[in-house]
This record gives sequence, C-alpha cells and structure tokens, in this order.
Amino acid sequence: MDEKKIKEICRKLEEHIENKNICVFKGRQKPPFLISENYFGVWLEHVFDSVLYAEMYPEKGKSVALETVDLFISLQSKDGQYPCYVWDGNRSHLPEKKNVGWAQIQECVSFGKLCLRVLDLAWDEKLAEKCYASLKKWIAWQKKYRMTTRRGLIEMIVGYDTGHDNSGRLDGMKYPQNHRFLWKEAGADISPRGCAVAPILAVDMNCVFYGDLKALAVLANKLNKESESEKWEKEAEEVKKKLFEICFDREDCFFYDVDKKGNKRKYLSSTILHLFQEGVLDINKDKEIIKEILFRHVLNEKEFWTPYPFPSMAICDPSAKKHKKYNDWGYFTQGNTVLRTILWMDKYDLNKEQDEVCKKWLTAWTECFEKMPVGQELDPVTGQPSPSAPWYSSGMLFYLWSAKRIGVTDKKA
Repeated sequence: MDEKKIKEICRKLEEHIENKNICVFKGRQKPPFLISENYFGVWLEHVFDSVLYAEMYPEKGKSVALETVDLFISLQSKDGQYPCYVWDGNRSHLPEKKNVGWAQIQECVSFGKLCLRVLDLAWDEKLAEKCYASLKKWIAWQKKYRMTTRRGLIEMIVGYDTGHDNSGRLDGMKYPQNHRFLWKEAGADISPRGCAVAPILAVDMNCVFYGDLKALAVLANKLNKESESEKWEKEAEEVKKKLFEICFDREDCFFYDVDKKGNKRKYLSSTILHLFQEGVLDINKDKEIIKEILFRHVLNEKEFWTPYPFPSMAICDPSAKKHKKYNDWGYFTQGNTVLRTILWMDKYDLNKEQDEVCKKWLTAWTECFEKMPVGQELDPVTGQPSPSAPWYSSGMLFYLWSAKRIGVTDKKA
C-alpha cells in the first residue's frame, strides 16, 4: 500500500467532511452528518456515521452525533414512527413536509444502541430518559403496524424497509421499492394488499428490532427501572427464539427471510451479518452455530469472503448479479456494510479478518481516488467502484478508520 498517498487522501477526506458533510439543515440550529451531495440528507440507517465520527473525533464530533440523534427523535410521529430520512431543505428546495420521509422503516442499525453509544461519550440523564421514552414508542409502533401476521416477528412490506435496493431478495414483491397509493407514497403503517409474498419476516429487520429491545433493557437498568429492564430482556430473547424457530435453516446453517405463507426465501443475503452486528448470536451459547456460519458462509471465498468483502449477496447465489449500474444491494460490496463490521468483527474474535477488510478497502479506493473519490460501493471481485455517490459518508469514515487501525495514520482505532 502507498502509505503516503493514503495519508494525503485521509487529509482530503477529513477536510471534505468538515466543509461539506457537516452542515446545518434548513430550520435547525446545529449540524448533523450529511451522507453526500447525491444523498442530500440523513437516513435513519446512517445515524451510525455521526456516532462513529464522534468516537473518532470527540472534540469535533460529539455535537454532530447529538444533533443527528435528536433530529430523528424530535421528528418522531405522535404514535412513535421515526422518519426513514430527513433531507436538507437548503439542497432539496422542497416544501418542508416533503423533506421528511415516512414510507419505509430502513433502520438497518439499532437506533437504540446508537443512542447508548452517544450516551457513553458523556452521560446525560435527561437525554437518556428522552431516548428511553422515544424508543418505547418506536417499539410500540412496530408491534402495532408491523406484526400483522402475529408470528412474533416484525414484517417487511416494501423493499425499501430494508435499504436493500435492487436486491434479488426482493423478487416477487409487489412493491420492491415503496408502496404507492393513489399515485402517492403510502405511509409505512399501511400494509399493501395483493402481494403474493409480503408481509415478509425479514432477518435483518428483526435483528435490529432485537438490538433495540436489548438497548432498552440497558437504558432501563441505567435509569434504575429494573423491572422494565427485565421485561425488555425477555422480549428480546423471544425475538431471538422466533428467529431460530422461523428463519433458521439447520441444514444450510443460514437465516432466511420467510414469506407470508411460511416459505423460506432462500437468498444468501448479507442479512446474515446482522446476526453478528446486533449481537443476536451469543459468543458462548451459540458457539458452534457461529463457527459453522463463519466457515460455511461469511469466510467462504465462494460466498461472502470475496477479494473485496462483503458482497450484498453471496457471489454463488443465482441472483447475485449487477441488477443496476449503481446502488445495487444484490451484488456490490457496500460502504454501509463494511462500516458496520466495526460493530461486530472484533467482538467475534475476527481481528485478523477485520484488518484484511480494512486493507482491501484502503487499496481499492486509493487506486481509484482520482477518478472516484471514495464512493458508495465496490465490485466484490474486481474492486472497481460503481459511479454512485462520490465522497460518501460511510465509505469515507471506513477509509479513515481503517487507516488508523492498521497504523498508517497517527492514532490506531
């Protein structure tokens, strides 16, 4: 690796983040963390960007993380739904109401756990109470509107719920994007009719749901609400139990989405990584299953351990192909996915593998930086970028984090 060039790119990325990504949205007082010029806002799944930035650069980033978390809590609907995205009105030039999206869930990383990480930066009991009350409403909303088939797990009703745009795992869905009703986007609380497969019990969504329940248990304990903490723990364990009962295929040693008729949708999706990301798989209790999933799938060169890990779909899956030239969650290795490895690889003793992921990400983007400055996704085999979203928040942050981790820049992660 060209360490001199990596250091220079890191400097450029830090400058770009400070000057472009951290900006005050129209109608707000403080800046959150913008995704990119292509995605001129913050999606719920990208709250982790601001939290990691705060952990890496506490003096600069703490207020950014607080604002990003507050952005979604303050805009939460009365009955508990979080917006799926918030656009900056200075860039969108749309009416205020149209800058806030309500058509899908797209949480992707437990918002509750991210609240905990922000509170770990500096404990604030008032903020903790605010987060706790907000998360309770969010859980209640999902139980009310996303457990319509009463199977103990929450449901995907539109493809954008998962953020896996253009993935083969959405095949057969009437609404692989959003539900449109009377030529308008329907709210995420309206379940569309006439779909042969949805509502679908989605593995990734339920892992995140589990993560939020676990976060509520921790928050309740910190706030001296012991009985409530026990309640949330029990609910989380019930979600895990249902994931094993309904979504786990023992022969394949894989967790699959399940359609409304109870059929497993056998796509080898990167959703398997959410079992690790959200801590659903216990290092001690699930030791043998973890070992088998890693060996057969996650670290298998014919599936997810590609030259540039981790593809959105295992490369051996029949659906793994370029559905689109960009923003393709049925093929490309995504910046979001590699950034989220920070949440789980070291915890599951995959330290060397984490180093390898970092080196591959650094190598690929260093080589193509002049033509494409750290974008959204890479080809998992060739390492070539798609044309999507230069200066992409998750990609830039993982580049910076990786450079620190392997010792190219001053401080190690």
